[in-house]
Amino acid sequence: MPTVLEIEGFRFFFYSGDRNEPPHIHVRKSGNEAKLWLNPIRTATLGRFKPSELRRIMDIVETNEDYFLEQWHGRFNR
Repeated sequence: MPTVLEIEGFRFFFYSGDRNEPPHIHVRKSGNEAKLWLNPIRTATLGRFKPSELRRIMDIVETNEDYFLEQWHGRFNR
């Protein structure tokens, strides 16, 4: 699980087996995990994050979308 970004206690990462899916990012904090599709950004799974945490996650993903996509393509050669 390569970590792509850690910020405010959120850890954004990919799973090694994610290569066969469209670009997305996983985020984990305090035992909760969510998955967000990239380009366009939308939620795939929400976990048990509070609404305020989900808003913050979306803000972080929107701010870092280009970086996450660059990391995705570099990791999975796609």
